[in-house]
Amino acid sequence: MTHAPLILGFDTSGPHCTAALLRGDTLIASQTQDMARGQAERIMPLIQEVLAAGDVELSDLNAIGVGIGPGNFTGIRISVSAARGLALALGIPAIGVSQFQAMALGIDGPVVCSVAAPRDRLYVQTLNDTSGSAAALCDIDTLVLPNPKAEAAVIGAQADEIAKRSGGRVLTAKYPMAEAIARQAMLNMHNTTLTPPAPLYLRPADAAPSRNAPPVILADPSA
Repeated sequence: MTHAPLILGFDTSGPHCTAALLRGDTLIASQTQDMARGQAERIMPLIQEVLAAGDVELSDLNAIGVGIGPGNFTGIRISVSAARGLALALGIPAIGVSQFQAMALGIDGPVVCSVAAPRDRLYVQTLNDTSGSAAALCDIDTLVLPNPKAEAAVIGAQADEIAKRSGGRVLTAKYPMAEAIARQAMLNMHNTTLTPPAPLYLRPADAAPSRNAPPVILADPSA
C-alpha cells in the first residue's frame, strides 16, 4: 500500500512562526504563534510540536515547503536556512514557496497578491493570468494592475484600495500561510528542475556595508 506524501510547511517571513503538516490532501496538524522577534529560537520547537501532534517524526517526511518571502529579511533567512539544513540531513527536497503563491493557491483566475512593505509600500505580484508579471516593490499609486482589470481578485495588504482602483473583488486566501506552503510544496515536489529554496528579496537591506569604503580587516589577536 502506497502512503500519501507527508509534507511539512513552515514560515517566519513575518511577525510569526507558523507550521503545518499535510498528509496528501489532508491537514494533520498546524500551529501559529504571533511574535515580532525570537523566531530563530522558536521555529524548531514549533516544528517538533506540530510533528508530535501528527504522531510522526522528521524522518517520516517526504518533502519540506518553506516560505521564501517577501517579508522580513532576518525572518526569511531563518526559515530558509532551517529548511535547507533539514532537507539535506533527511535527504528530501526543500521547496521554496512565495507568499504570493501561498495567497493565490486554490483561487481561479487572476489574483493580485499584496504584502505590506516598509514605509507604507507594497510587495505585489499578479498570479494565475497570462501576463507573467514579476514580483515588485511599489507604491499604491504605481502598482501595475492586470488586464482586463475587472476579472482580478485581490488578496492582502490594502486590498480594498487595490480592488477599488482595479474594479476587482476582495478575497481572503483559501488556506492559512503554512498550510498553503505545504500544499504548494506537494504540487511541486516531483518537479525535476527543483532548486534549493532561496530568499525572495525585493528591496535592498536597510543596513548594508558602504560601497565607497573597503571592509575593515581586524588584526589577528594571536599574532
